Amino acid sequence: MTTTSTISPLIDPYGRPIEYLRVSVTDRCDFRCVYCMAENMTFLPKADLLTLEELEVVCRRFMAVGTRKIRLTGGEPLVRRNIMHLIENLGAEVGRGNLDEITVTTNGSQLHKMADDLYRAGMRRVNVSIDTLDADKFKHITRWGDLNKVLDGIDAARSAGLEIKLNAVALKDFNDEELGDMVAWCGEMGVDMTIIEVMPMGDIGSENRVDQYLPVSLVRANLAKRFTLTDLDYRSGGPARYVEVKETGRKLGFITPLSHNFCESCNRVRLTCTGMLYMCLGQDDSADLSAALRQHGVDGLDAAIVEAIGRKPKGHDFIIDRRHSAPAVSRHMSVTGG
Repeated sequence: MTTTSTISPLIDPYGRPIEYLRVSVTDRCDFRCVYCMAENMTFLPKADLLTLEELEVVCRRFMAVGTRKIRLTGGEPLVRRNIMHLIENLGAEVGRGNLDEITVTTNGSQLHKMADDLYRAGMRRVNVSIDTLDADKFKHITRWGDLNKVLDGIDAARSAGLEIKLNAVALKDFNDEELGDMVAWCGEMGVDMTIIEVMPMGDIGSENRVDQYLPVSLVRANLAKRFTLTDLDYRSGGPARYVEVKETGRKLGFITPLSHNFCESCNRVRLTCTGMLYMCLGQDDSADLSAALRQHGVDGLDAAIVEAIGRKPKGHDFIIDRRHSAPAVSRHMSVTGG
């Protein structure tokens, strides 16, 4: 399938090139992390999801107008049936030079059996989300997860040749005293780490994000008592700001949507598994690319993409405090695609 385009590279109203597409391939997940989902989630009917073939068409149209990096997310992307078919096809485009990278953000539950296939398909890097290295706490935070299975998956990924970055959400009174040990563990494992502030997205049941919220600025101050942190100019194409941890020689990223807005360099948009394009993680404005594709074909899809990017906002409206305890946006992170 050709990626030849009749439209110009995508530039948003603030002069930011759109080079990074994050695609949620499913809203389903085999975990129920307390900051992400309610325990008794109602997932979308499978008939509402874009087919893998339709997801590939959308990815290729974005590639045709300048997208160089595609990240597959969820839910848990690796539980989507036949997902390797999409990964193999996009991985082939990396080999041809039409993409710089195809990556995945995963909870790690499927890596023990899929890591070799991911590497063979052209993937070279994965992000694994782990918020604690304590098995009991891991069970609590994920509700259903098995830490040992995830750690086995990380070992399998490293053996397969995949570079790994660990993602951890900073949670007050849960892992705040453990994050330093996790940084040290990443150094021992030879992997980088990113610490993320909790984001106010979707109803999470009885949990309260005000009680969960831990400013990453405070996390960094505490880590600086144990480690030597040096700011880096390095950018991965995402929202993280990085430091080098002298004692481990690894990079440590901080994603701070609440305590420090990261929007000024935003080069990404997010496609949901139903074909809705969100130009901003923290805004509800969206474009229905599914309808455009199914009703008007590729030309209609191209036009819808251009129109949507013309509405990309300057920044998000995330806020967490006692007066704003409801989610800033109603959709769950698993729907939007991280």
